[in-house]
Amino acid sequence: MKSYPMDNIRNIALAGHGGRGKTTLAEAMLYIANASERLGRVGDGNTVMDYDPEEKRRLASISLAVAPLEWGGSKVNLLDSPGMFDFAGEVAQAVRASESVLIVEAAGDDYGVSTEKAFKAAAARDCAVFFAVTKCDMEHHDFFKSFSEIRARHETKACPVVVPVMDGDVVTGYADFLSGVAYKYEKGKPVEIPFPESDQIEELREVFKETVASADDDLMEKYFEGEDFTPEELTAGLTAGVAAGSIYPVYACSGQNTEGVDLLLRDLSALAPAPSNEGIEDSGVNAICFKTIADPFVGKMSFFKVVTGAVTAGEPAYNARTGESERMGKVIAVKGAKQEDVPAITAGDIGVITKLSSFKTGDTLSNAKNPQSLAGIAFPAACLSMAAKVRKKGEEEKVSSGMARLIEEDPSLRFENNRETHEQVISGLGDQHLDVVASKLKTKFGVEIDLAVPRVAYRETIRKKVEKQGKHKKQSGGSGQYGDVYIRFEPCEEDFIFDEEVVGGTVPKQYFPAVEKGLRECVAKGFLAGYPMVGLKAVLYFGSYHSVDSSEIAFKAAAHVCFRNTMPEAAPTILEPIGTLVAVIPTDNMGDIMGDITKRRGRVMGMGAAEEPQMQQIEAEVPLAEMGDFATALRSVTAGRGYFSVEFARYEDAPAMVQQKVIEEAAKRREAEEKE
Repeated sequence: MKSYPMDNIRNIALAGHGGRGKTTLAEAMLYIANASERLGRVGDGNTVMDYDPEEKRRLASISLAVAPLEWGGSKVNLLDSPGMFDFAGEVAQAVRASESVLIVEAAGDDYGVSTEKAFKAAAARDCAVFFAVTKCDMEHHDFFKSFSEIRARHETKACPVVVPVMDGDVVTGYADFLSGVAYKYEKGKPVEIPFPESDQIEELREVFKETVASADDDLMEKYFEGEDFTPEELTAGLTAGVAAGSIYPVYACSGQNTEGVDLLLRDLSALAPAPSNEGIEDSGVNAICFKTIADPFVGKMSFFKVVTGAVTAGEPAYNARTGESERMGKVIAVKGAKQEDVPAITAGDIGVITKLSSFKTGDTLSNAKNPQSLAGIAFPAACLSMAAKVRKKGEEEKVSSGMARLIEEDPSLRFENNRETHEQVISGLGDQHLDVVASKLKTKFGVEIDLAVPRVAYRETIRKKVEKQGKHKKQSGGSGQYGDVYIRFEPCEEDFIFDEEVVGGTVPKQYFPAVEKGLRECVAKGFLAGYPMVGLKAVLYFGSYHSVDSSEIAFKAAAHVCFRNTMPEAAPTILEPIGTLVAVIPTDNMGDIMGDITKRRGRVMGMGAAEEPQMQQIEAEVPLAEMGDFATALRSVTAGRGYFSVEFARYEDAPAMVQQKVIEEAAKRREAEEKE
């Protein structure tokens, strides 16, 4: 494909609810633009966009794919993003690299939650918005219902441009208000037909004219005077409205049989805004890394959208974040899985650079002499955590290295080797997200895992002041072992304090560190259930020693004995972590979510209107042990509209029933470990 100037490049992100036909529509665009040899079908697993083996297995998009086409003198880069909530990070990447967002709806369906989120993402980046209502030709699919839904949400900004011509419930053609011509399709080719004269079509045509006129004062005056617009005036008004964000064009089409897709492509190439320099002037090359892929054959692939200048093979790549330069690998253009070496990626265009080890998604490739930092990508926060249990013992390192690679590809993932619970914890955006991670660990890195609810990092403490003796005495021939200590244990505000009040050398000073070390070992393992102890002060105040048999080991052992003797009388208790929950939910779901929080032993601390319309914000304190499936419950109750964050606040006493359960589970774990 030839190189295009910035003014003739269009970067279009496809977004919307899952199952509405985004990938099918993208395949139709590529096919009629002769950018693909066949019309790919999702169900057949032969699409350009869903090329990942995991996508073919699931018959659904799970990652962003890029493919260019040429239409109307412009290069159109399509960025097809998944519609499932669990892969919202891919949508963020697509929108960051685009100037326009094409939101895809299926005729007759409601305005989906992912549609809402796609629109919010577009608005946050000031992207132009287009709507494609596809599947118009399918039985029981009503374009006019969908347009009414869009119009209800966006009022006068929603502008019908192409609508279906109906004969009863059957689509016989498409009426194009911009050209004033209607078409039917024969073997995929448009054939002009008489423009329909139905009341429904005329009503929408008036909506079209009024919406376009609102973008220009002269056109509005002409509209009020009842004069007709020329096609040139309509195009100019529509272009101005799209650029200003005051018009959202709506197109009826069918991705399955490509009908109406040519009219959509005509306007995407003509009306969608060209890329901009994002406010950067005369500073050489600047490009944003918006996606990273670990390709098994090519190596690391960094997807860039060039903002200024041109990225040329052989030039050093300067990373504005690290302040370091490195040599580029190949510069390539991609079409789904297909790759082609190119000499450069020019301003406004999208391409890939291989083998850039230091670049992460969100980094800026810049000019070392005048470095710039472009706006990065705001990824949704991981909200569901699961522990990864390897099926083959000893393969934990494979999980760690594999997750490091997967996080490069998907920064919405999180991974932690929890030293306290001895678990590897993977966090993501939902069940399907983590299921895909498990599948990729197996197929890409050869390690099989099972996902389980992670253990909670409890703590232990005491509530009473107690003092006891601890003596370690051992004689088995030769030199023996002797250590004798008296220690006072009491609650305190800090994690652990060791002090001594020994008078008269009953315990020599050289053994104080050994006593402290022995106690710290005990504190780390706890007493009730194996969790670290906090809020404990230990004061060594008396003891005895033997001139021959005493040693550091003996006094360390004596400290262990004293700890075990004392704890049963010190009112030991288990502390559970408490978090501060902030949940934003639709007003209609307030009662259900507050009830759910209460069932989780949470305490609602406050509520009020959120910044978003028809949404409320709840603040609560919740036991983290009860929040494992809250993300799933919130998504279910709010149909995906709600979201939340939880931050650790403090530890407090767990209820007696919870403590008993924790102690029993700890005993079972010890028993299982002993059997191994």
